Amino acid sequence: MTGPDRTARAEQACAELSGAGQPVTFTAVAARAGIGRATLYRDPALRALVDGRRHDAASAGTLTGLADDITALRTAIEAVAARVRRHEEQIRQLNRKKK
Repeated sequence: MTGPDRTARAEQACAELSGAGQPVTFTAVAARAGIGRATLYRDPALRALVDGRRHDAASAGTLTGLADDITALRTAIEAVAARVRRHEEQIRQLNRKKK
């Protein structure tokens, strides 16, 4: 079984479990997708997929979950803003050198 095939099967299993209102766990995803639980843990992409879905399912609609999402978004926005400022400064420096 190839990596993309495993990823698609794991994604489908997570979606089915979430849709059925069942907890998204490594054991449940492994059983539903026909993938070994050890494979889910060892493959970084699969592990991130399941962990992400577990976090989404656990925090969906809770105030704590929303606060965590807001904090993550704020951090991402701050990082983008810092990068934009750095790029603007580089452009100013390049424009000064042209003159």
